[in-house]
Amino acid sequence: MKVFKFGGASVKDAQSVKNVALVLETQGFESCLLVVSAMGKTTNALEKVVANYFAQTDYQAEIEKVKLKHLEISQDLFTKNHPVFDEISIFFSDIESFLRRNKSPNYNFVYDQVVSCGELISSKILSEYLNDIQFNNTWCDARDFIKTDDNYREGTINWQETEQKMSSLNQHQCYVTQGFIGSDDNNFTVTLGREGSDYSAAIFAYCLNAETMTIWKDVPGVMTGDPRKFENVSLLQQISYEDAIEMAYYGASVIHPKTLQPLKQKNIPFYVKSFLEPKNAGTKVGTSEERSQKESFILKENQHLMRIATRDFSFIAEEHLSQIFTLLAKYKIKISLMQNSAISLDLCLEDLYLTVEELNKELQKQFNTEIIKNVSLYTIRNANLEQLNNFYKDKNILLEQISQKTTQVVTD
Repeated sequence: MKVFKFGGASVKDAQSVKNVALVLETQGFESCLLVVSAMGKTTNALEKVVANYFAQTDYQAEIEKVKLKHLEISQDLFTKNHPVFDEISIFFSDIESFLRRNKSPNYNFVYDQVVSCGELISSKILSEYLNDIQFNNTWCDARDFIKTDDNYREGTINWQETEQKMSSLNQHQCYVTQGFIGSDDNNFTVTLGREGSDYSAAIFAYCLNAETMTIWKDVPGVMTGDPRKFENVSLLQQISYEDAIEMAYYGASVIHPKTLQPLKQKNIPFYVKSFLEPKNAGTKVGTSEERSQKESFILKENQHLMRIATRDFSFIAEEHLSQIFTLLAKYKIKISLMQNSAISLDLCLEDLYLTVEELNKELQKQFNTEIIKNVSLYTIRNANLEQLNNFYKDKNILLEQISQKTTQVVTD
């Protein structure tokens, strides 16, 4: 079985949905499973619904906007009385019904029950459209197969149960399902982290012993830099799992950090291809003895640079680090870069859950802290050190770290 993952940009409107069918024509539609993201910016729109719900403002109006957008897309895909319109309405009625009945004050729990609907709706629309044009498939709910704990917004996979559930899927049929979502022991929806649809595809590929897994993007493959951010970038035609994992760790947006491990464990070839040019080879990620030597650039924006120092000018010791890391874990704040001196610790942080101010208040009980918000972290792999001055030009460097093959700088 082959696993294909289509992200939000590849199903953002009616023409994009039709293009998915064109992609499948070039690849073959036998024995495959499609993992689908929410359409376009639907996740952002549903996040606003949750925010308005907790702010006790008009969340119903936001729901209606998202509903109308999906109905408009569907009107360009289906005949007037197609049953998909009723199914779309039911999905949105379920959101409103849940929010009316909900008693939980847990933001993350409510978030997962609401935001997950984006994937459910988009996958249903794509499945129905493909069936209509004779690409026969079965729509299935990923929550019936991917089982997690109840760590809402960043669920941990129960691999044994997930494998057992997926054993019921017929390897010779075609399925359309959702990325980003699973369910806990009580069958409440649990999401797998922002941009987690790639990870979902890898989970399905691992459990189904897939022949290959392909992620369809709006770029030709894995590049030496994001073409929207850097000039003169080129395609990496083949890279090792190790290179891909390293690039994902540093923040390459084309690969989700958790995606690679399940694939590497079973040596499942992984392709990144363009849904705009599906016949092109793209990038193959797989087992290779050779590491890429090409200079490549990765940018992580919306970071925060925090300096933590002891108040009495004593050394930052192990017990201090233990306290700091415990608080970082508590507030689900990820470290993108770390550098320490004798009496201070510099951290470049990714604040996905907007908790950095709470972290700072707790740290200030024992440490002196400074925060510079909204900085950028550049990572240069296989850096040409002789050319670094050209890269540094017109940038205000707040922090620099150079290792044998990697240079990282934080700029404001």
